[in-house]
Amino acid sequence: MLGHFYKSEKQHVTQAIDTALAAKEKWANLAWEQRAGIFLKAAELIAGPYRAELNAATMLGQSKSAYQAEIDSACEFIDFLRFNVQFMTEIYSMQPQSAPGIWNRTEWRPLEGFVYALTPFNFTAIAGNLPSSSAMMGNVVVWKPSNTQVYAAHVLMKIFRAAGVPDGVINLIYPSGPDAAEVIFAHPDFAGIHFTGSTPVFQDIWKTIGNNIHRYKTYPRIVGETGGKDFILAHRSADAKVLATAITRGAFEYQGQKCSAASRAYIPSNLWPEVKEILIAEMKSMKMGPVEDFSNYINAVIDEKSFDKLAAYIDGAKKDKNTEIVAGGNYDKSKGWFIEPTIILTKDPKYVTMCEELFGPVLTVYVYDENKYEETIAIVDSTSIYALTGSIIAQDRYAIDLATRKLTHAAGNFYVNDKPTGAVVGQQPFGGSRGSGTNDKAGSMVNLLRWVSPRVIKETFVPAENYKYPFLQPE
Repeated sequence: MLGHFYKSEKQHVTQAIDTALAAKEKWANLAWEQRAGIFLKAAELIAGPYRAELNAATMLGQSKSAYQAEIDSACEFIDFLRFNVQFMTEIYSMQPQSAPGIWNRTEWRPLEGFVYALTPFNFTAIAGNLPSSSAMMGNVVVWKPSNTQVYAAHVLMKIFRAAGVPDGVINLIYPSGPDAAEVIFAHPDFAGIHFTGSTPVFQDIWKTIGNNIHRYKTYPRIVGETGGKDFILAHRSADAKVLATAITRGAFEYQGQKCSAASRAYIPSNLWPEVKEILIAEMKSMKMGPVEDFSNYINAVIDEKSFDKLAAYIDGAKKDKNTEIVAGGNYDKSKGWFIEPTIILTKDPKYVTMCEELFGPVLTVYVYDENKYEETIAIVDSTSIYALTGSIIAQDRYAIDLATRKLTHAAGNFYVNDKPTGAVVGQQPFGGSRGSGTNDKAGSMVNLLRWVSPRVIKETFVPAENYKYPFLQPE
């Protein structure tokens, strides 16, 4: 037990909105360079005096290993803050052309109202980026983190305040989802949502916004990154060791609790015996236990609800005649919610664990006829509603090209000869489409443009003094 937090009630949600709106005018009118300075300072605080505290909060509260916490709550969030300031600088510099006698200019205004940031448990960097990116552009924010991430969210709020974010600009609250939704989505000043979470929740939010559209002063911005059923597709030319490593890292780092984690793999028949042997040996060497022991590669899943869901899928696979547990398959919650990394082999490419998001260390493998590569590409493209990440492992460049073209809409982030995880801010802006979200690419200028509403101003230096055009004059 790390501690307790008090749940916000509906009245506190209303107070947060009122506080945000009261702070809005002053914050929006603050020079953008001053806002940039605040968030650049936040990056330096995370890089220095708050690094250990934020990483420790992520490890203890979200069951992340020291390595996973460092690349998330320290490195990635620092990158978000610094790159977003650079993107903001570039946005404000984008100005229209002016013709002789006139001056055209664009104001990049914050949205009219407040932004609601609804953040997930699995990445502290995302929990920090969703409210800070919109606030950086002059917006005021009501921020609800996941209940299983409140400890690190609390530390983030300490950092924001230490960096100089004024009171009322980012308002951290802990209500239930339904209580927050009832107040926020009925408010006339609701201007947008920045969301990362499950597809069903996002779809329900979209529906609620649509039903309330007549209530709002403006059409709200809806930005969301949701679920994934991320794939690894291997060609018969693939290197077996490269493929096995893409699987063991892509599927099992942070217990598979990444939106981008590999959860389905398509392996050609010529490679499967060797890959299977490597995977079994590698998985036997993986230590599982608490985050305090840095030698543990696998830690506990986030909560009992997740544990029970994953255990049920594993039990179902054990009973199904079309599936086989190749490795793992055990679980234990006597001293924490530990799910052993598990590989399910299925004869059915549309088996339930090939289609549904599990969000845990469970990978399902389908072995296909090595001579039916193009047919398998079509299966990959049509199996899941999601389109977040995916990878192709091959040495044959024609095979790489074919998969890249045929899987155009199957993944917003596509990897060649690598695992489908680990997007770097500024290098691989992150997001997917189809059932995986609006693909507004966190870690790029595209995302920040969603939090401004441009106003174009034309100034004429020598205005006309008569309505008559020359063609109206008599000859």
